[in-house]
Amino acid sequence: MSLLTLLPFIVLIGAMFLMTRSAKKKQQQAIEMRNQMQPGSGVRTIGGMYATVKEVNEDTVLLDAGPGVELLFAKNSIGAVLSDDEYNRIVHGIEHDLKSDVVPDDASSLTETDDSSDAAAASDDTPVDLGKKDEADEPADATAEAKTDDQPKKSEGDSEAK
Repeated sequence: MSLLTLLPFIVLIGAMFLMTRSAKKKQQQAIEMRNQMQPGSGVRTIGGMYATVKEVNEDTVLLDAGPGVELLFAKNSIGAVLSDDEYNRIVHGIEHDLKSDVVPDDASSLTETDDSSDAAAASDDTPVDLGKKDEADEPADATAEAKTDDQPKKSEGDSEAK
C-alpha cells in the first residue's frame, strides 16, 4: 500500500483525536469549577435556576434558593459558579457603578469651561417650531375637498328601487 492511500485515514484519525482532546479539556475545566465551589458562592444550575451554595458534599450540593427553600442537587447539575457582582446583578438587581470605573479617552471632557454651558443655555431660549399650522395657512383646496365630503354617498348595499 502506498502512503497516498493511507493519507485520508491518517487525517481522519488526527481530526478525531483533536476533537476528543478539546472535549476532554472542557470537561476537566467544568470539574475544576465545580470542585472550587464554596458555601456562600452564587451558582446557576443547568436548568437556569440561580441559588447560593449552602453546603458542598462529594457528589451533591445543597443550595439555598430563597428564604426557607433548600434544594439538593447533583454536582454535575451546576452550570456555572458566578462572581459576587454578577450574582447580585442578576438575582437582586444590584448594578455595580460602572461610571466610576470608566476613564474618558481624552481629557477635554474633564476640563470643560462654563462658556460652553452658557452657550447651550442661550440656545435653549429660542422657540421651537413643532410644525403646527394655523387655519388661515391652510390651502383653499383643502376646504373644497371638505365640502364635497358632505354630500351623501351611496353604499353598495343600498338600492333605490323598492
